[in-house]
Amino acid sequence: MKQSNRVIAAMQEGRVAYGFNLIFPSPHVVEILGMLDFDFVWLDGEHGPFTLENIEDICRTAESVGLTTIARVPDVNASTILRFLDRGVQGIYGPHIATREDAQKLVNACYFGPRGERSFGANRGTDYWHDIPDLKAYYQNCNDNMLVGALLEDQGSIDNIDEILAVDGIDYFGIGPNDFSQGIGFPGEPSHPEVERATQELTDRIRGAGRRMVTDVLESEWITNILIDGGRRVLERRRG
Repeated sequence: MKQSNRVIAAMQEGRVAYGFNLIFPSPHVVEILGMLDFDFVWLDGEHGPFTLENIEDICRTAESVGLTTIARVPDVNASTILRFLDRGVQGIYGPHIATREDAQKLVNACYFGPRGERSFGANRGTDYWHDIPDLKAYYQNCNDNMLVGALLEDQGSIDNIDEILAVDGIDYFGIGPNDFSQGIGFPGEPSHPEVERATQELTDRIRGAGRRMVTDVLESEWITNILIDGGRRVLERRRG
């Protein structure tokens, strides 16, 4: 493992980690914003146009400026998640966690044994298997620096929340408002009173079980807003 996970370090210190959400591949943006005091860069690997090469380049750049890379993955299949981890991603956000089986599948894919079932290969996410005298200790270090989040977006997430919460190894939970509203029968209405009620119910049950919501762990801004806000300030200043 090339560096410690800054988000996990923030959690241990009892503070929120700060970052930015990247929806398109740009190591240059990561390098520039890495000059500021951000903790992480979050990649939208579910909806964004990222290739494996893009992800690896971004991880390499992020590490060079001390940022931790987190990615929302397209699905929680082990082969999908492994490709992100092998590039150097240190945090996985799994979408559409609706059952205990989904949650366990996510955990198994993210951690090496005995905690999970992550496969080991000689890639940059595992230091190309270079200078690793104790593989068991290396597995433990990787596990200690792995951040796992579960995204709740379906009716099943409500129906099965107690079983989902019983799965060990998930650091935080989030609710995707657009897919969640659609999943419970209110497509395109994330602000519908029934959606807000269900969202609050889930949040209360999660925190009531002593678990964290994503907002307890991460605070971030979309790169589009950063660019637009910055551009707007420049125009306002130049135009007087």
